[in-house]
Amino acid sequence: MMMLKTESMTAEIKTCLDAITECQKACIESMAYCMSKGGKYIDVSVMSTMRDCAEMCMMCATMMRGSSEFVQRTCMLCYQTCEKCIAACENWSDDKKIMDCIIACRKCAQYCKVISTVSPN
Repeated sequence: MMMLKTESMTAEIKTCLDAITECQKACIESMAYCMSKGGKYIDVSVMSTMRDCAEMCMMCATMMRGSSEFVQRTCMLCYQTCEKCIAACENWSDDKKIMDCIIACRKCAQYCKVISTVSPN
């Protein structure tokens, strides 16, 4: 049972996929940024949350592109992972690079939440 057909990819799915891709990129860049900054930025729990978010985004995008029957559940997990990443980064929201990550995660979470609640037909 395929819920999302690639040939009829809706604008909503495309927008979500773009947000997911952007979020994954932002998380990876923020991890590299934290490594280069050092000091207080080397926070294992924050960096592992960024990594988890990037990995979840990658999996979600793959599921979406492949019209997997697990798209909705994967989007729900992606939404939850983004929310966790936002919370983990909020202490550093005064840093522009980290704020870019928060913004990308918020956008991704917003679109993933919508996709996760869309009825299969």
